[in-house]
Amino acid sequence: MTEEDQTIRYQHYESGHFKAVSSEVVVENPVSLTVNGDLWLTFMCTPVNLDALAAGFLFNEGLIASTQEIAAVRVCPSLDNVDIWLHHPVEKPSDWRRTSGCTGGVTGVSESNGDGIIPLRGDLTLSASQVTALIGQLFDAQDLYRRTGGIHTSALSDGRTIHLTAEDIGRHNTLDKIAGRCLLEGVQISPRVLLSTGRISSEMLQKADRIGAAVLISRTSPSSLSVRLAEKRGITLIGYARRNAFNVYTHSERITSLRKVHNLTKSCLHPSTY
Repeated sequence: MTEEDQTIRYQHYESGHFKAVSSEVVVENPVSLTVNGDLWLTFMCTPVNLDALAAGFLFNEGLIASTQEIAAVRVCPSLDNVDIWLHHPVEKPSDWRRTSGCTGGVTGVSESNGDGIIPLRGDLTLSASQVTALIGQLFDAQDLYRRTGGIHTSALSDGRTIHLTAEDIGRHNTLDKIAGRCLLEGVQISPRVLLSTGRISSEMLQKADRIGAAVLISRTSPSSLSVRLAEKRGITLIGYARRNAFNVYTHSERITSLRKVHNLTKSCLHPSTY
């Protein structure tokens, strides 16, 4: 048994017979977040990388921007609380909005935040084979998933190889852990490609935007709002990615084999550019 998984016994039925078996299941625990001595909220999460989860959550919520703002992060030995102290006061959001996450994620960020602002994301381009290779690397990195199932994995890449991974029962938590690890470990990667096994909702897109991803790749589907936000914020959004297939929903100009199609489409929409 570890912090992230534990062994249970259960009855398995197959072909008319039951048998007692043992296997590992992912751990899900309530973990409270205390900021400057004030209890803010409770995560439902897998209790690993809790310091990164706390720091990354504050970063992705736009409440801190660098490690210089963090005085200390302490994880309770019982793994049921993370205490984070900042060098400055910070106001707790008055309205936590429950996200579409399967484990009850919350955010204080509105979907309208950032409207009209399209951050520069560099001149990154990826070939189709690079996209499929990256999703293959993500699948290969799912250590906890292979032991337990029922877990999400996210990863940060420079477009060639994966540099950081995070696993959690909550897909939102994995992106907070990625952001927190970047902060606490001083990770400097550019350009940034994020990969996730989870569905891309608007909150996931917002976190990817905050992390500075030029490309966001998911094993599953995006929501309609995440597609609109990705288009507006200059993010290439890719879904249903497999080792040999994927869908490109926004900013296809970053995929090399689609650049000619993208440019032709723009020309057809704007004949004055001929």
